[in-house]
Amino acid sequence: MFDRINEISTGGIVPSAWLREAVRDDIISSGKYKTQEANFQPASLDLSLGEKAYSLVCSFLPLTCSVETKLPELQISEIDIRDGAILEKGRAYLIPLLEELRLPQGIRAKTNPKSSTGRLDIFTRVITDFSDQFDVITDGYEGRMYLEVFSRSFTVRVQTGLSLNQLRLFKGDPTCSPGELQEAHQSKPILFAAVGQQGQLTGPNFDNTIGLSVDLKGTSEGIGFRAKKNSSLLDLSRVNHYDPADFWEPVFADGVERLILEPEEFYLLSSTESVGIPPEFAAEMTAYDTSSGELRTHYAGFFDPGFGHGEDGRLGGVQPVLEVRAHDVPFMIGPGQKVCTLAFEKMLEAPEEWYGPKVGSSYQEAGRILSKHFKPGVSTRQLKMFEGRVG
Repeated sequence: MFDRINEISTGGIVPSAWLREAVRDDIISSGKYKTQEANFQPASLDLSLGEKAYSLVCSFLPLTCSVETKLPELQISEIDIRDGAILEKGRAYLIPLLEELRLPQGIRAKTNPKSSTGRLDIFTRVITDFSDQFDVITDGYEGRMYLEVFSRSFTVRVQTGLSLNQLRLFKGDPTCSPGELQEAHQSKPILFAAVGQQGQLTGPNFDNTIGLSVDLKGTSEGIGFRAKKNSSLLDLSRVNHYDPADFWEPVFADGVERLILEPEEFYLLSSTESVGIPPEFAAEMTAYDTSSGELRTHYAGFFDPGFGHGEDGRLGGVQPVLEVRAHDVPFMIGPGQKVCTLAFEKMLEAPEEWYGPKVGSSYQEAGRILSKHFKPGVSTRQLKMFEGRVG
């Protein structure tokens, strides 16, 4: 497989067809567990939880040893999750993943939480042996991967085979040339004004990024959601199951379109801008700039090729969901204020299938903010009506 990849002179993110070959060639292997077709996305592979979880005293990096060597001194308990188990909110857990890697030289990997994971305020990151970085896997790595899981808002139930994060493979440098995204935008728009928003968008930046602001207009039903402090158990294997009112409360901007974020509260908001990612690109959300405000906006920040683009390129963009948490002090955001950056990278080749319903993608639908675990079609107006019932 990688003999053919090495014939490609440019660098980029490995598309799904090559990921399937990596699985067939045991470059990515999962032992007795077969990699499910549903785990393949256009530029990423969903990784699966293994059979055990370990509650931890604290997070760690192994640095000069294997994870298995470091684990005993930080482990509190061992939990069998094959038939399902509960992870308490506010506690760190380490879960060996089913997949192992045998990367050739010249091929590296990176991981990130899935969109559903980020929208539930579940903080995850991958640890590998002898590593001094989370989520970054050096070229030529051979060994296991371990997922650190820390649920901040909800107590959750997980089980073996469930996917909370995803893996990308890279060959060389995927960085776009200066102005490359602007040029692509001229031939087929990448940045759009959201429905109902006024004003002109200037297009992508010369450094191949797009700054995103919070949609503070919203509708009469609100602009987003805030996680409740006390809620029921949330089983992550259940889809379109839960009443949003049991876990979320609506958020409204004030009369002059401002929102004050309370410290350490978790918000789901939409961006003002709509984005459509062509198949030759992928994108990753990063923090805008700490000098612009102490808040985190990129729990799950990877966007596969085709997000908001549609199969024929006519979808006209989708507003990315922003997972936002302010730190230390209350922080006010206003109209047009940039809170994060979407940075674009090149694909090694355009994937055969793009992000959307055909590959099981959950968030191509415009206006869907909550994760796939909640019943669709429940508006913030209904949530407001339910507030008296659920507290």
